[in-house]
Amino acid sequence: MGAKRCGHRPGKEVVSTEEMADRVRAATDARTDDSFYIIARTDAIAVHGVDAAIERALACVEAGADAIFAEAAYDLPTFDRFAKAVKVPLLANITEFGKTPLFSVEDLRSVGVGMVLYPLSAFRAMNKAAEAVYEAIRKDGHQRNVIDMMQTRDELYDRINYHAFEGQLDALFAQGKSK
Repeated sequence: MGAKRCGHRPGKEVVSTEEMADRVRAATDARTDDSFYIIARTDAIAVHGVDAAIERALACVEAGADAIFAEAAYDLPTFDRFAKAVKVPLLANITEFGKTPLFSVEDLRSVGVGMVLYPLSAFRAMNKAAEAVYEAIRKDGHQRNVIDMMQTRDELYDRINYHAFEGQLDALFAQGKSK
């Protein structure tokens, strides 16, 4: 077995169905909190095809998986087939520049997908913005020309409700001083 590869990259390998199911069974057997949700991921679509990936997903459900993550599903009918076969919640990974088209939440809901990940969307945007800022600093020697790309301190504090938090801290410290 080679190194783990992203499900959207070529050259991936997958463990046997039996080993995959054993891993899920080990996770479910080790679960100490009933609210801990176990999602089994299959990367087998690209390696063995949709039918084999569904068979593997069913083995994971039988082993106790609460949901299935069908990695690199390439169209809505594939998600529909998974959802109808596994009969547990289905997760879609909507990552830019991957094998799965950028379906809307409604598109996915219409074929039985109940959870959607956007794992790198904000990260990719932040990296692009950081690259632009640091390129400007290198070119201009300052960040003044890209300041409009940045969140202001007031915008940050509003976003995280910082002033209310600060007020709570002040109240707690005032209580401590009065004792």
